[in-house]
Amino acid sequence: MKRVYTMASYNKTEDGFVIQLDGKTVKTPLGQPLAAPNKTIADAIVKEWVSQGDQIIPDSMPITQFLTTALDRTRERDAITKSLLKYLDTDLLCYRVKEPAELAKKQKEVWDRWLTWFDEQFESPLEVTYGIDALTQDPDTHKQIWNYLEALDEYYFTVLQVVTSLTGSIVLGLAFLEHEATPEDVFNAAELEEIYHAEIAGEAQHGADPVQERRQNTLKRELETSRTFMSLLDQE
Repeated sequence: MKRVYTMASYNKTEDGFVIQLDGKTVKTPLGQPLAAPNKTIADAIVKEWVSQGDQIIPDSMPITQFLTTALDRTRERDAITKSLLKYLDTDLLCYRVKEPAELAKKQKEVWDRWLTWFDEQFESPLEVTYGIDALTQDPDTHKQIWNYLEALDEYYFTVLQVVTSLTGSIVLGLAFLEHEATPEDVFNAAELEEIYHAEIAGEAQHGADPVQERRQNTLKRELETSRTFMSLLDQE
């Protein structure tokens, strides 16, 4: 998309800090004003728009994209909440292997930490399985997490949704949202099996699979963006 504006700014209204280009309100794909919840996020977004060259490159504006997602997904919140709750029964950390023994050991060492945190945080231990049948976690746990989700505003809700869907683990998503897990922690837990198999395949010597490398780079980038967005949110 070609850049046709000369100035980016924001205007404080009842909707928040509304981003403007040459005095005109920027709209989300669903037609909502691109309104930041605080000045810090508005400043970051204005900086992204100002830094664009002759061509606008959306991938170089991660905070703009994140806020846009948060605003537009409020219309799908009920459906997204139901989708998030399903991860309790399919959470990556709850499905283990017995063989090879080394991988099983790594899963226990890395994943148990976050299941223990979840139990202590919500007083709801999660079951794990070594089979292929789907788990069904306690209904009280589902209810408790539903209450937690309902209490989140649209911005933190979006952070949780993004991290959970990227990793396949609502446990990791919650630990990230509660500032217990760093992007590095989440990446290492979510990619544990891939990292293990890469070590076995000797990727350090022979090079990584290009498709997997791109996917992992995307995961790292999205986790960093999520952390940045949360840090900006916290600067009310």
